[in-house]
Amino acid sequence: MLTSNQPIGIFDSGIGGLTVAHAVRQALPNEQIIYFGDTAHLPYGDKSTAAIQAYSVKICDVLLKQNCKVILIACNSASAAAYELVKAYIGSKALAMNVIDPVIKHLASHPEGSKVGLIGTRQTISSNIYKKCVDENNLPIFLESLATPLLAPMIEDGFYNNNISRVLIHEYLSMEKLQGIDSLILGCTHYPLVKSEINDFYSGKVNVIDSSEIVAQALKAFLTEKGLLHSGTKAEDKFFVSDLTPSFAESTRIFFRKEVHLEYYPIWD
Repeated sequence: MLTSNQPIGIFDSGIGGLTVAHAVRQALPNEQIIYFGDTAHLPYGDKSTAAIQAYSVKICDVLLKQNCKVILIACNSASAAAYELVKAYIGSKALAMNVIDPVIKHLASHPEGSKVGLIGTRQTISSNIYKKCVDENNLPIFLESLATPLLAPMIEDGFYNNNISRVLIHEYLSMEKLQGIDSLILGCTHYPLVKSEINDFYSGKVNVIDSSEIVAQALKAFLTEKGLLHSGTKAEDKFFVSDLTPSFAESTRIFFRKEVHLEYYPIWD
């Protein structure tokens, strides 16, 4: 039986999921977070569905060993490719949550006829998962999707808030598909790291949807509904990585404003 004092498990291919973990930390300050960054296989956006599913199952084994009450897939590519498999795999051992469903629920509040843009990895865009969810929920919006495959690796390598990122963002957002949009979904958890640059491009005229904040609030509501919200003393967060990389170490320090101990956990050994 799941209890409120069990930790929250979060995983992603690399630093992108840290945007979600940070938002969860802000929204749920009493919860312990167990984070797994699959840095050996980043980015997931250019991996096959089968590969992402295999990585996800291996990571779930790690998080279940940590006794997590919920496993949050903090990656759009893995949410699209592996959520149903993860949910079936973990069964009653933990709850499962992805980063796509909360955004779809958020879109339900958009005015009828709104044109919404979506940028994401090749895996996320080619899965067509957002369009399928929009159609299944009968949302009266127009969704235009654009794969932006260079953004995630650029961010992983630390190239953001500089001339390189500004040029690349300008090239992508200037494409015809995204012209005349009212809102833009950041369909990759890496992208909040360049949200300010995207806002600058649009000069505040387009509503930029940061999924990390939406997901954190949805997780809070989900745990409250299940009676699993922890209100006691918080245990220390843990961070596992499948490969120790300087960029991930630096990113965790920046996000959590302190040195974070990273535990090396090669998932294929």
